[in-house]
Amino acid sequence: MSVQAPSSVVMIRPNRFHPNPETAEDNVFQSIPDLTVDEVATRARAEFDGAVARLRDAGVKVHVFQDERDDTPDSIFPNNWFSTHSGGHVALYPMYAESRRRERRWDVIEMLKAEYRVAEVTDYSGLEPDGLSLEGTGAMVLDHIGRLAFVARSHRADPILLERFCTRFGYEPIVFDAVDESGTPVYHTNVVMAIGTQVALVGLDMVSNDERRATIRERLEETRREVIALSHHQIAEFAGNAIELETPDGLILALSARALAALDADQIALLERSVRLDPLDLPTIESAGGSARCMIAGLHLARRPQSRSN
Repeated sequence: MSVQAPSSVVMIRPNRFHPNPETAEDNVFQSIPDLTVDEVATRARAEFDGAVARLRDAGVKVHVFQDERDDTPDSIFPNNWFSTHSGGHVALYPMYAESRRRERRWDVIEMLKAEYRVAEVTDYSGLEPDGLSLEGTGAMVLDHIGRLAFVARSHRADPILLERFCTRFGYEPIVFDAVDESGTPVYHTNVVMAIGTQVALVGLDMVSNDERRATIRERLEETRREVIALSHHQIAEFAGNAIELETPDGLILALSARALAALDADQIALLERSVRLDPLDLPTIESAGGSARCMIAGLHLARRPQSRSN
């Protein structure tokens, strides 16, 4: 079982998917499709189904849950409200936007307990009334090998709660400021960087401080990773929003077709030394400001021997 790359994931099939006006204030990656609300939702479901089929064909175990609500437009992005960790640990997170707090569902957690070895669930969601938020592996990009939590400062990553998480789960926080070309802070760290076993994609030019930029590269290279620097344009095309997954045939990198098209030949060649690139067609889903990584909640848990496939 790979330390960095999970072989099993949870994905939430959307119901009334659409770009969320409540989160648009600090998510400049959002766009408004020239489609009706029903057309957007229908296309998003089709893209989701295609992504699930492609991942399953690659050998990834995908647990799919159907969203039944009409008031959870971002439910397709479950990696923000929960994460899993080796040793049987699960974390639940407080969300910044009120509409996103409705995405948490206990049937997902009960499935994890039934099919995987879950020793403890740490629930931080009760801190939402105090104005604290830490949006999971959107706000934090976790290096499970080096035990580092890379975090771009934002409304969605409270520093007090980050320290509590890192102390509890055994990560060292690496906090930095990241802005786009217009100077707007990045809303989630996982649009700026993706960490695999032997390679990391990072929008280094977006890191404001030279010293922090050097620290990010240095800490990733300490674990013998190849660091691929992404441009502002490539980040805007979601090239940083990728996730490495383990399959019976080796490691793959799940990213969107749009992200892959933004990479140059040298970057692709470096990636293909350690992973097989697996592009997903997600144009409608990306209008909500998230891409492949946001859709996939990786399971870093040991399966129970008697568990059955969903």
